[in-house]
Amino acid sequence: MKNINILNTQILSDNWYILKKVSFEMTAIDGSKTILEREAYDRGNGATILLYNKERKTVVLTRQFRIPTFINGNDTGYLIECCAGLLDEDNAEDCIRRETEEETGFKIDHVEKIFEAYMSPGSVTELLYFFVAAYSHDMKLHDGGGVQEENEDIEVLELPFEKTLEMVRSGEIKDGKTIMLLQYAQLKGLML
Repeated sequence: MKNINILNTQILSDNWYILKKVSFEMTAIDGSKTILEREAYDRGNGATILLYNKERKTVVLTRQFRIPTFINGNDTGYLIECCAGLLDEDNAEDCIRRETEEETGFKIDHVEKIFEAYMSPGSVTELLYFFVAAYSHDMKLHDGGGVQEENEDIEVLELPFEKTLEMVRSGEIKDGKTIMLLQYAQLKGLML
């Protein structure tokens, strides 16, 4: 049953990504119809990955500045996160391999897709593809840090897995995708 009828779409901004105002008619479960307006931020879909080393019991994360967190009260604006990026024209697996090498300097062999999730479905269209991959130091090609032309300034962190779980509990790690991947690793026993 189709219960949504798009009436109008207006582009409010296309500066960085696309912000749309959408008017639509929605048919409720009881059959009543309502006309609503919502804004949706379209930044494309993305992929994220947790790199883990079972022998060393470590993971590779990144630290970078995020202006939305800064304007929402994060004193420094820096977040500790799993490597991630937008798909652009790639499929999710190709994207995450590219982003991993650009951001962390590791060229990973095998990636495993574990799930997909909408991270903020009330306002953002992005579907995020989640991956895990084992890494070793012989996979390290360069220091990482991101792409200079994209103004990326990324610090690469190799941390003990147990410490990252403590960092989630203490609030040092607040990024949703990273928390989800760390908890996945814990639930699935990736370090065992």
